[in-house]
Parts: sequence; C-alpha cells; structure tokens
Amino acid sequence: MADTKERKLPAPAVSAETQAYWDAAAQGKLLVRKCTSCGELHHYPRTICPFCFSDKTEWIEASGKGTLYSYSVMRRAPVPYAMAYVTLAEGPRMVTNIVDCDFNKLKCEQPVKVVFKPTDGGPPLPMFRPRPRRSRRPASRHAR
Repeated sequence: MADTKERKLPAPAVSAETQAYWDAAAQGKLLVRKCTSCGELHHYPRTICPFCFSDKTEWIEASGKGTLYSYSVMRRAPVPYAMAYVTLAEGPRMVTNIVDCDFNKLKCEQPVKVVFKPTDGGPPLPMFRPRPRRSRRPASRHAR
C-alpha cells in the first residue's frame, strides 16, 4: 500500500482568490464554487465561472464523496502514487491523488471519500481514498 506519508508533498500556492479554499481544507472541509448566475458548480476554485464567465460565484461545502473517473499509477516515481480524476457527488470533476489503498485494486467508478494530507509548510491537500460500496440488503419481510 503506497501512502503519502512517504511522499513529501509541496505546499500549494495560496492566493487571495483561493485563501478561503485552503482555510477550509485546514479544517477538513472541501469547497467548490457555485455560480449564482447560471447555477453551475465548478472546481478548480476560481472566481470566474468557466461556464458563463460570470464573476458572481460563491463557495459551497462539498460532501467529500465522489467516484473515481480515471486514474494512472506512477510506478516509476521514487514513491509510487496514483493521479486521478474524481467526479464529486455534486458534479464537478477534480484532479487529485488516490491514497491509503492498494493501487492494484483501483477501479473506475469506485466510490471514494476525501481525506486531507499534510504538505511541506502549507495547507493540507484534498486527496481521496476508496470507500466501501454500500451493500444493498433485501428488505425484511417483517418490516414494521
């Protein structure tokens, strides 16, 4: 199992535009932007809506749940890691890493959950780990 504890993660560049995003990450919260003009949600956290180009956007807290859209394992890196696109439950897709798992067991459309990994002198980075699929239990015949 590869883990980011072995990998030194550089601190992200924080700007006035992204400060709230990184402050929320430090509190274990994942934010996305919502455009109040067209209603679309987007990630990377930028002020201008990439759909309608409005500057009327606001932060909303995401659930932290998503599905693995695509991934690639960087096995030749000094410490192997998995780059991925994750589709958030709210709709936006983000570039991230998949951590705390066996890379050989990753599958597209696998459910994932956000975790925040420390960086070298900066705010933590949102990454994702697999979460178990909810099993569908048959309804009980004796349900009240």
